[in-house]
Amino acid sequence: MCEVSLVVQKFGGSSVADADGVKRVAKRIVEYRKAGHDVVVVVSAMGDSTDDLIDLAKEVSPLPPARELDMLLTAGERISMAVLAMAIANLGYSAQSFTGSQAGVITDEAFGRARIIDVTPGRIQEAIDKGNIAIVAGFQGVSQNTKNITTLGRGGSDTTAVALAAALGADVCEIFSDVDGVFTADPRIVPTASQIGTISYAEMLELAASGAKILHLRAVEYARRYGVPIHVRSSFSPHPGTWVTDEPVPPEFADDVKKEAMEQAIISGVAHDRSEAKLTVVGVPDVPGKASEIFRIVASEEINIDMIVQNISTTQNGRTDISFTLPMSDGAKAMKALEAQRDNVGFEDLRYDDQIGKLSVVGAGMRSHPGVTATLFEALKDAKVNIEMISTSEIRISVVTRADALDDAVRAAHTAYDLDGSESEAIVYGGTGR
Repeated sequence: MCEVSLVVQKFGGSSVADADGVKRVAKRIVEYRKAGHDVVVVVSAMGDSTDDLIDLAKEVSPLPPARELDMLLTAGERISMAVLAMAIANLGYSAQSFTGSQAGVITDEAFGRARIIDVTPGRIQEAIDKGNIAIVAGFQGVSQNTKNITTLGRGGSDTTAVALAAALGADVCEIFSDVDGVFTADPRIVPTASQIGTISYAEMLELAASGAKILHLRAVEYARRYGVPIHVRSSFSPHPGTWVTDEPVPPEFADDVKKEAMEQAIISGVAHDRSEAKLTVVGVPDVPGKASEIFRIVASEEINIDMIVQNISTTQNGRTDISFTLPMSDGAKAMKALEAQRDNVGFEDLRYDDQIGKLSVVGAGMRSHPGVTATLFEALKDAKVNIEMISTSEIRISVVTRADALDDAVRAAHTAYDLDGSESEAIVYGGTGR
């Protein structure tokens, strides 16, 4: 790094889990400042602080008011930002901490899952202009109309960092966690998974949506929309990490790029997801409009649907069965809503299955390479893994299998696409990778 640039850095909870972690992060931030860079830092709550606060709320009230729960949960990040600013000051550099609302993160009113509407970082820019390192509490903002404090949901600190980087015109947004970057598969399942040097926004979006947890989906969406390069790396090591961008890496960061093979792999990575369930609506009248009725009922409960399959019903002629996957956490709500409308829709039964797993292979190279789908199905056949549902996009193939076959399916697909490295590259230095 030789040219002056504006860098936004985000440090996850495992990176600032204790006083030693905070001091280590402070030293890393100061290194950037010494090199002449302007630095804005976004922090998560220390360690498992957010989970501890949620447990506290449940002890006090089984159904805490959403507004007050958000007010409580933002305390974790406020602690992190303050102690990190103290640690930086102890190293002889000036730092100022800001809550999400002070940083100008404006959201809607959806407590617990607020979406960013706008970022007006006037106070952050002023702090930078005065030579300060700005420390911002992630995961939080303030509602546009009522000025209530809101939280962005799990992974919200990633989104805060990218949104600030976009608003400030930063050269890069660096996401620090406890792994060295994005890998071709979860190394806890595939020990020979390889680190990816660079990956496009589209590929990273598909991986994130398919269960890869290293980057939050909303953060990648925001980065693609505003052209913010994301650099994923570990706060525990100097390894070059993974760049998520459609453009060349900024020249001042050229030394921080993992060298790639001459030819890009057809498949960038294999992702998996155990958090979904399958719901089947049995015996739906096979007439126009019935599928619309079913999915309107589900949508009214604000439930996101992933994969959909419609087949001729096994019960009788003139009927169809419609299966779809959805977050397991929304399963009971979807069942209740559909059951309440059984007579109006005219279906015969509902079947719920939470013992499924989703496997996805992602890669821009599959656009121009025939046989990618056949390779996946042959690999799963050889691994004796049965396929229950299939979904595709231009750069992704997803299948649903039994949950207990998912690990075997991931390893088989990873090997089939020649993604195995010669040895394990991945180290999880602490925490869970978030």
